[in-house]
Amino acid sequence: MTAEEERELYAELVLQCAESVPRGRVTTYGAIADVVGERLGRGGPRLVGNVMATHGAAVPWWRVVRADGSLPPSHGEEARQAYLEEGTPLRASGSVDLSLAFWQPGLRAE
Repeated sequence: MTAEEERELYAELVLQCAESVPRGRVTTYGAIADVVGERLGRGGPRLVGNVMATHGAAVPWWRVVRADGSLPPSHGEEARQAYLEEGTPLRASGSVDLSLAFWQPGLRAE
């Protein structure tokens, strides 16, 4: 597999994980990195964030948050509206309450 094919596969698996998160639930960049890393043996939360920033517009990107339940500030208002529409549990601070909303991502079998 070429390096380009590996990058494309990594991105495809990250997006598959993001798409698997149900309405009203979230996962973290780190949780996706762990799942994809099990399959491919590489990656990390920053790489997942890069994939989401580059290719994530077509998936429910607001369902992938930082480990503290927050999103980058540039996503705040649009994500907050999606959380309210989906009934995602939020904290008073506006971040997602991970203790109630966390979803463990998974990948389809090969």
